[in-house]
Amino acid sequence: MINEADLREMSPGERRKLAHSLTAVDYPHPMLGIYLARGRLLGLLVSIVACAVLIGWIIVLGLTLHRGFHTHHWKGAWVGFDLILLFAFAATGWAFWRGRQIVIACLVVTGTLLCCDAWFDVVLDARTPGFWLSLLSALVVELPLAALAIAGARRLLRMTSEVLMRSQGYTGAMPRLRGMRLVGTSADRPLHDLLADPDGEATAGSSPGGRIA
Repeated sequence: MINEADLREMSPGERRKLAHSLTAVDYPHPMLGIYLARGRLLGLLVSIVACAVLIGWIIVLGLTLHRGFHTHHWKGAWVGFDLILLFAFAATGWAFWRGRQIVIACLVVTGTLLCCDAWFDVVLDARTPGFWLSLLSALVVELPLAALAIAGARRLLRMTSEVLMRSQGYTGAMPRLRGMRLVGTSADRPLHDLLADPDGEATAGSSPGGRIA
């Protein structure tokens, strides 16, 4: 049985090797990495297709949409949107209260909805008596709350990534989030793919160049 004193006597390289061995025991199924790699490829293809379709659709809308439009479901659209926003806030509060990792996703969703709310409020009220109130609401309430939610999600994601990296024996400064690879992106390295190395970037136990997000 290895105790804490034994671990402290080990060199960083020995602790890193032990952490990798423990990870291999915890994640013995190589097919998991294969499935994740396929998921990444599918996500990439869907994103490319979606971007191409949206670019075309935006052009079409810009050329064909009228400046004004009367709708019969205005109340339902906004009440429904606010109900979704209410659910997002409630889910975020529950996740914080229970200390669940899903709070990161809840914060991102809530922040995104708040940005959408601010955008549509301001744009749809343009040239109306309620424009300045909508603009003030967006600048004072919705956008600051969205910024707090996104910043909180980023901070929690960074903390989670740091815990995983330290458990793998990484001793350098934390890299930028955009420089970290997905966990489990290859078949035999479920956790230490957090840092990319094919392009000469940092790997576990080395310095990522000292750039901190």
